[in-house]
Amino acid sequence: MIDRVIEFSIRNRTLVILAGFLLAAWGVLAIYQTPVDAIPDLSENQVIVFTDWMGHSPREIEDQLTYPLSVNLQGLAGVRVVRSSSDFNFSMISVIFEDSVNVAAARQRVTERLTRLSTLLPDGVTPQIGPETPATGQIFWYTVEGAGYDLGRLRAIQDWYVRYQLSAVPGVAEVASVGGRPIEFQIEVDPNRLRAFGVTLNDVVHAVGRSNTTVGGHVVQKANAEYIVRGIGWLGTAADSGDGDEPGQILRDIEQIVVRPQIRPPAIALSQFPRISDVAVVTIGSQPRRGVLEKDGQEVTGGVVLMRYGENPLEVTRRLKEKIEQLQAGLPPGVRIVTCYDRTPLIHGAIGTVTGTLTEAILTATACVLIVLLHFRTSFIIAVTLPLATLASFVLMWLLRQLGIADIQTNIMSLAGIAISIGVLVDSSIVMAENVMHHLKREFGDQAVRGDTRAIVFQACRTVGRPIFFSVLIMLISFIPVFALGGMEGKMFRPLAFTKSFALLAVAVLSITLVPALCTIFIKGRLRAETDSWVVRSFVEVYRPVLSYLLERPAPLLWILSVTFIVGLAPLGIRWVFLGAVFLAIVATGMATRGGGACAAVIVSLVVVALVADQHADHRAAGVGDAIGGRPDGP
Repeated sequence: MIDRVIEFSIRNRTLVILAGFLLAAWGVLAIYQTPVDAIPDLSENQVIVFTDWMGHSPREIEDQLTYPLSVNLQGLAGVRVVRSSSDFNFSMISVIFEDSVNVAAARQRVTERLTRLSTLLPDGVTPQIGPETPATGQIFWYTVEGAGYDLGRLRAIQDWYVRYQLSAVPGVAEVASVGGRPIEFQIEVDPNRLRAFGVTLNDVVHAVGRSNTTVGGHVVQKANAEYIVRGIGWLGTAADSGDGDEPGQILRDIEQIVVRPQIRPPAIALSQFPRISDVAVVTIGSQPRRGVLEKDGQEVTGGVVLMRYGENPLEVTRRLKEKIEQLQAGLPPGVRIVTCYDRTPLIHGAIGTVTGTLTEAILTATACVLIVLLHFRTSFIIAVTLPLATLASFVLMWLLRQLGIADIQTNIMSLAGIAISIGVLVDSSIVMAENVMHHLKREFGDQAVRGDTRAIVFQACRTVGRPIFFSVLIMLISFIPVFALGGMEGKMFRPLAFTKSFALLAVAVLSITLVPALCTIFIKGRLRAETDSWVVRSFVEVYRPVLSYLLERPAPLLWILSVTFIVGLAPLGIRWVFLGAVFLAIVATGMATRGGGACAAVIVSLVVVALVADQHADHRAAGVGDAIGGRPDGP
């Protein structure tokens, strides 16, 4: 079978070379269509459930929300473990599924179960599942800044304009608002006045709720036209006239709301019902804050963009930047959106480092072959197989992704699999090309190689084609245990195993197809003997006496190998104790503070950190609160 493939490739060398060009073009397209990230996604297959219950303590949240939800969610198919936490005002539950469960299927199962559990929860409490994003989904941070605007106004612009526009960008799962002071209208009721007017707190609540609405009144026909009749009762409607004081108008409208008791006391006439201003003081304030965003020592407001599962971070970030450019023109005067964190430089830096190493390895291998063989055309044949094998790896990655078999991204681990394989990849082509040169040298001697050499090339390739191909297959079999890894370690090392296996498989095919075809074209002219290279002569002069000595006295070599094996492999636990062992390198990109501190104290701490960091960084940004600690829609 291998001999037939080699013979076909030599006879149809034009077709094989054309297929090589098509493979290269397909590989380039696959590179641009494969998602790119810095590191593999090591997050668990989880669905997060958030439940808000404002004003309740963690104990109440645990007893009435977290516990009943956790117990019932454990029974879902494919659930591995359920983790939960109860905090002031909200509950968070992480439902961890097996890796074999599809993300969409997991979210569907949780949604169906939550619908059935609504009767177990207090009135008005509705659980919600978190955004469809991995743990590494925070790809973009930004701030909304503007001179002359307070944090409340900037937060309103973020919540009601910027956030919704960016959420519509393809690939974005959610945009979480962080920092600022969310505006609210606060009604401070005087109990003595309530008692004096004979109304209750519920009467005030119902009055405000009924007053912020519209009423339909059908239509009126007049002169062949219909006019819609409706009563507009939205708070702040008068501000639409153009005075520009919408918050102030809303405040005045709230003060004029009539509070009508559900049971009217006989002593009070209908015309004597109190207004909100008679029983309470209405002010414009901010919600109690559970988080803060700091930039360069100043409080700011902004947002965090969460990416969907399986999306390309570079593409999503590019779309976000284009959308932000469009939004800038529609913002109020002086307000602008400023990028605070962008994962793009990290991705380009990590991928660029590995790509540079891969390029250097290819060039180094090519240079070494040229120095040893002293034949540029043969070195070119060997060098061509390296980038083609790399491009073929991307083609296979793209195919597996399109077929839904495996989702392999371009990251430092997948590229590292190719980089560490360069030495193995070049071996097959070297053996094939060097054997062809040996046969041609024996046939033509010191004369230049000319004429039709396809028969000689075929005889040379068939002698080593089968051993080369099956030796590569044996190396592929050695990676089967890596594919069997599960959990976090599997997500970490499977991309490396995939790409290295793809590259080995590609170079095995290229060595029996493209290399023989190119040898019939490029290996021409006068061929030098192996001893013509001073590098080869130097190694031979050193190696021959060493080999003779070891063949005559094999015992010392066997002892050295045995001791090396025992010391290096057997006591792995002892070696780890001395060297230390971690799963990943420690990357300190943030600071963790002890929980339970008030926002004011946290702000002071962040300012101190900013002052200390002035000596080491041009810009700093830090976020503290629910939106950073796990609850993506927290303030």
